[in-house]
Amino acid sequence: MMEPMGQNILRAREVTKTYRSGKLEVPALRGVDLDIDSGDLITVMGPSGNGKTTLLNCLSGIDTIDSGTVHIDGDEIHAMRDGARTQHRAERMGFIFQSFNLIPVLSAEENVEVPLGILGVSNKEARQRAQDMLERVGLADRRQNRPRELSGGEQQRVAIARALVTQPAIIWADEPTGNLDSETAGAIIDLLLEVNEAGQSVLMVTHDRGIGAIGTRTVHVRDGLITYDGAPTTDGIH
Repeated sequence: MMEPMGQNILRAREVTKTYRSGKLEVPALRGVDLDIDSGDLITVMGPSGNGKTTLLNCLSGIDTIDSGTVHIDGDEIHAMRDGARTQHRAERMGFIFQSFNLIPVLSAEENVEVPLGILGVSNKEARQRAQDMLERVGLADRRQNRPRELSGGEQQRVAIARALVTQPAIIWADEPTGNLDSETAGAIIDLLLEVNEAGQSVLMVTHDRGIGAIGTRTVHVRDGLITYDGAPTTDGIH
């Protein structure tokens, strides 16, 4: 279900996350505030190891937080039980990763059907929606192929189809072009822009300044803090 443009979807306040290994503690997020509205295309930039992926994982509920709050649609996702949080992610979120994260033994079509199965969609409807989505990303003729039979760009298109098939309010993309050549990466970005223009919110982690400049907003993360949140800039990382 699409939200009215500009309506707040996510509100994060004072989010902290520290990774611990034995006696070693590494602060990854140190009191982060962020809002995501419907129609936002937020690019998250910053040096490696400074908290960009942790930010995505904690805001989406993939990872736990140590303190703070993350409200999505008014619900505090970190206060939910695991099952409810998984269901909420399946209903309201789509995920695209640098490593594609496709299931090797499933066809492209079956991979796209996976989140629909979590939502209890009938097999017949799931199959039709998966086929429609693969056609949208230009892979109608590759739907029976398994991931190993697809190029990197084709695998990422399957991952995008899987992320979009539930019509999520927010799409989380972690370096979605990181493993792709520049031409293929451009095609993937065009797909995400198309989705965003249709009203879905996108938060995308990227190290590529060219891609970073395409957003409606850019967020810079350094040392676990948001050091900039505003119009895209081309003058480097704050």
